[in-house]
Amino acid sequence: MLKVEIDGRLVEVPHGATVMDAANKLGVYVPHFCYHSKLSIAANCRMCLVEIEKAPKPLPACATPVTDGMKVWTHSPNAKKAQNSVMEFLLINHPLDCPICDQGGECQLQDLAVGYGGGASRYTEEKRVVLHKDIGPLVAAEEMSRCIQCTRCVRFGQEIAGVMELGMIGRGERAEIVAFVGRSVDSELSGNMIDLCPVGALTSKPFRYSARTWELARRKSISPHDALGSNLVVQVKQNKVMRVLPLENEAINECWLADKDRFSYEGLNSPERLTRPMLKRQGQWEEVDWREALEAVASGLKGTGPGVLASPHSTLEELYLAGRLAHGLGGAADFRLRQSDFSADGKLEGIPWLGMPVAELGSLDRVLVVGSFLRKDHPLIAHRLRQAAKRGASIGMLHSVDDDWLMPVAMKRVVPPSELAASLPFFDEFLRSGKNAAILLGNFAQQHPRAAQLHAAAQATGFGVGFLGEAANSVGGYLAGLPVGGNAASILEKKTFVLLHAEPELDCADPRAAMAAMRGAKFVVALSAFRHRASEYAHALLPIAPFTETHGTFVSTEGRVQSFQAAVNPLGEARPAWKVLRVLGTMLGLPQFGFDTLEQVRVACLGGSDVQKLLSNRTSVEPGQLTEKAEGIQRIADVPAYFADALARRSPPLQKTRDALPPKAWMNGRLMQRLGVSAGQPVLVRQGEGEARLAAALDERLPDDCVRVAAAHQSSAGLGAMFGSLTVEKLAMQGAA
Repeated sequence: MLKVEIDGRLVEVPHGATVMDAANKLGVYVPHFCYHSKLSIAANCRMCLVEIEKAPKPLPACATPVTDGMKVWTHSPNAKKAQNSVMEFLLINHPLDCPICDQGGECQLQDLAVGYGGGASRYTEEKRVVLHKDIGPLVAAEEMSRCIQCTRCVRFGQEIAGVMELGMIGRGERAEIVAFVGRSVDSELSGNMIDLCPVGALTSKPFRYSARTWELARRKSISPHDALGSNLVVQVKQNKVMRVLPLENEAINECWLADKDRFSYEGLNSPERLTRPMLKRQGQWEEVDWREALEAVASGLKGTGPGVLASPHSTLEELYLAGRLAHGLGGAADFRLRQSDFSADGKLEGIPWLGMPVAELGSLDRVLVVGSFLRKDHPLIAHRLRQAAKRGASIGMLHSVDDDWLMPVAMKRVVPPSELAASLPFFDEFLRSGKNAAILLGNFAQQHPRAAQLHAAAQATGFGVGFLGEAANSVGGYLAGLPVGGNAASILEKKTFVLLHAEPELDCADPRAAMAAMRGAKFVVALSAFRHRASEYAHALLPIAPFTETHGTFVSTEGRVQSFQAAVNPLGEARPAWKVLRVLGTMLGLPQFGFDTLEQVRVACLGGSDVQKLLSNRTSVEPGQLTEKAEGIQRIADVPAYFADALARRSPPLQKTRDALPPKAWMNGRLMQRLGVSAGQPVLVRQGEGEARLAAALDERLPDDCVRVAAAHQSSAGLGAMFGSLTVEKLAMQGAA
C-alpha cells in the first residue's frame, strides 16, 4: 500500500491508484467533468487540476498516479487558480441558455460554474455554433454547442456498450462529437449517455421540454422487464410519470439502465390504456361500475375450473393470488407462457435461477451461453460478461444465430435449433480449461421444444448451470406456487380463461393455438392495463394498474426479493390487480382470500422461508437422445426487446428504434438461391395452417435450412409455434405486371 497525504489527511491506497482515487477514499471532492469511475481516464477536461508537492505545475488528479509519501492540495490557492482558469476556458463558447436547457438544475457544469466560474467573461469574441444532430428517437443531440468534449459518451460506447457509435472529429475549437455518417445511436444501453453527459448536450428526447428537475418528485422502484431487477428512480409530476432514471446499486445494475427500462414508461400514457371496467353485451362493449363487473366475472367463472394465464411480468402477490384463484375453482394457472416443453415438471429440484449472484458473473473465467439473444434479452448481464471478457474471461456461444454480442467470443457454434442439445459436448474441453466455469441457459434455450433435455445435457457436463430468466418474475412465479393444476399448453384446453397482464396473441409460445382457444372459449376475463385483441374474444375487461401504479414484489434471476411502492395513483378507475383478485376470491367464496394489505399477501406467499434455500438448477430428466430429426426449413424465433411485454410494446420512442422494425424472413444466401427469392422480395411463410406475408432478408450467418422470423409481433403471430417447420414461397412484387 502507498501512503499519500491529501489536504493534510493521510490515506493508504494500492499501487496503481490515482490521486482522484485517494481523494475519493477520503471523501474529498475534486471538481471534474471527463472523469467517471466506470470509464477509462481521458484527462481532457483538466478541471481536476491539483497542487502536488515538488511538481512544477498543477496536475490532473484523475491521471496522476500516487507515489509513496506524496503530498497533495486540492483547494490550495494554486489549485484553485488553475481550476478557475479551466472553468473560464470552458465557458468561452458555452451558450448561456440555462433557462431553456433540460439539464438545468442537474447540470454539473452549472454547479461547478458557481464555485469556480467568474462573475463575467473576459472574452468578447463570437461564440462558436455546432449544428444539431439527429441520432435517433431516444437521445437528443439538438444543442451540441453546449458540448465540452469530455468524451464520456464516446468512451461509454466503446467500453460499456461495446460499440463506438459516437466519436470526436476536428481539433481545437472545431472539435465536435458526431455519429458515424448516416447512422443513429442504436445500442440497447444508449440512454446512459444522457446520464453521463455533464452538460446539456445529450438529453432525453422523450422527456425534452416536459418538466424541470425541481418540479419532479422521486420514487424508488424496480424494473418490470427482464429478470435482472434493475433499480429505478421514477420521477413524477402531477400524478404522471415523466422520467425514469437508474438508482445506483453495484450488486445489480451498477449505475446503468437498459433503454427498455428507461423509456418504456412512455407506454403508460398510451391511448390504449383501459380505465373503466367493461362488459360485452349483445356483442357490444359497455362501461360498467366495478361491482357490476366483478359480479358478472364471478358468475362467469363459478364452477368452471378456469385456466389462468398470467404474465411473468406480474408481481409476486398477483401471481400468488391468481394461483389460489385457479386452485380454489379447480382450474389451472401458469406464468411460463412462452415455454413449450413441460416434461421437467415434477422432476426439478427447487426453482431454476441464475446459480450465483449477478455480481459474481465477472469472476467466472469460462462462460458458455446457450440459446440466448444476449444483448437484447439481457442487456446488463451482457455488459457484465463483456467486462469479464475484457479482464480475460473466455466466453462461449452455442446458439442458432450468430448475432454480434460486441465482445470477444472465444468459441462459437451456430447450429439449427434441432442440433442445439447435441452440440453441448463440443464445449467440454473449453469449459474444463478454466478454473471457474458455468453454463448459462438463455430465453431461446428455455423456450426450446426440448428444453428439459437441453437442461439435462448441460447438467451432465458437471459444470454449474444457470438460467437467464426471461421476465421480472421468472423466479417469482415459482415462489408464488405456480404452476397450479397444469401448464401453459394444457391450460389452452380449458373453456374459461382469466388473463392476468397477458396478451395471448403475442405472449404465448403458440399464439395461433392460444387465439383459437380464446375464440372458442365460453368465458374470458382479461385483467389488463391496456385494451388489446382481448376485445375481440373476451367477455369482461377489468382495468388493472401497471407497475408504477401498484405496490408489489419482483424476484430477480439471482433470487433477490425486491419490493416496491406505487409511484403514482392508478389512472381512471384502474385498480391494483392483487385487490381485484382478492375481491374475486372473496365473492366466489374461496378460502384464504381475506387479506387486508399487500404485506399480508406477501407473507402468505413467502412466509418465513429462506428464498435462497429454495433455489436449485438440478433436474432428474435424462439427456436421452440429443439429436433431433428435423424436416424441411426450421424456424428460429427471437422475441425482439421492445415486443417482449405489454408496456414496451406501447412505448412510442422504443417503437421508433431499429430494434422495433417489423419482422422479416431472414435466411442465408444458399437458401435464398434455392427458393429463388432475393432480399427485399415479399414471401409467404407457412407454418402448419398458419401463414404470414413478410419481406425476405439476407443474413449469411444463419445456419442452412433455417429462417429467422421474430415472434411477439402482430405480423408474425398468425404463424403459430415459435419452433417448427416452415415453407417459404415467393410472392409477386407489388406493381409487377
